[in-house]
Amino acid sequence: MPELPEVETVRRRLLTCLPGLVVRDVVVNDATVSAQSETELRALLAGRRVVGLRRRGKYLIVDLGAVERPRAAASGLGAGPTTTVIHLRMTGQLLFRPGPADRPPRFVWRLDPQTDLAFQDVRRFGRLWAFDPAAEEEFFARMGPEPFGDAFSVAYLRRALEGRSAPLKSFLLDQRRIAGVGNIYADETLFRARLHPLRAAGSVGPREAQRLHAALLETLQAGIDHEGSSIESFVDPAGQRGSFQEILSVYQRTGEPCRICAATVRRLEVGGRGTHYCPSCQPRRGGMSRGSRRLRGSPVPPRGGKPPDGAPPRG
Repeated sequence: MPELPEVETVRRRLLTCLPGLVVRDVVVNDATVSAQSETELRALLAGRRVVGLRRRGKYLIVDLGAVERPRAAASGLGAGPTTTVIHLRMTGQLLFRPGPADRPPRFVWRLDPQTDLAFQDVRRFGRLWAFDPAAEEEFFARMGPEPFGDAFSVAYLRRALEGRSAPLKSFLLDQRRIAGVGNIYADETLFRARLHPLRAAGSVGPREAQRLHAALLETLQAGIDHEGSSIESFVDPAGQRGSFQEILSVYQRTGEPCRICAATVRRLEVGGRGTHYCPSCQPRRGGMSRGSRRLRGSPVPPRGGKPPDGAPPRG
């Protein structure tokens, strides 16, 4: 969190106000936000006009033109266009014209005409990179296809699933297979697809793969349409919350009735991630992975009895 729909919401909001503005200066208040120093970032960003905003998975990409003020290139890092990449990670917030805050932002872009773009990040996991556009392909070389791109077809998904013993939930979270999916949208996708999170990825059949493909696109589009999930700290650049959390089917609804069948939503751990599912709508069938454990509050089977649905012992 934030995932693809949240980053896409940020991109769309900034697209209405950022292009055409010039980065006048860069202020870094937390040096851990980037492997590059404030001096290097200033040389790569200052004096350049914002010419576009893109997204790659959970990464926001800001395209900057060539230096318009020659003195800004004095460091010798070049005066050509710059690609800037921002990862919000867990709690990152990009705020346009931010108001007063409890703590200084991790970095600020001073923009002309006079305004700021500030990066607030309570847990300090977010990151900033700036580099020559020619390095972008290498930067994203290990990332899987975009869910809404032509490369992410049902045929691709079937090939990516084939032979894999990892649980479906872990497969969806693997950014090398599909870009942009995180915990919230993986759980909601598997619910829509009526697939158990512990199903071994390689056990998914052709019709199930088609169902999973459609469910993923529908879930991500719903997240975008609702302008993201503000379960914790996510807000858009104007400080507004999203509303996808209001229609969640299973995520963080442990112990509540399923909206479809009224069975009790359960929770288990898959690959170290809390995972939510409906045992009735997402039955255990097909090849099941053993990569999970019960979490506190899950029903415990009697001695010698069968484990509850979806909660096999750690293997």
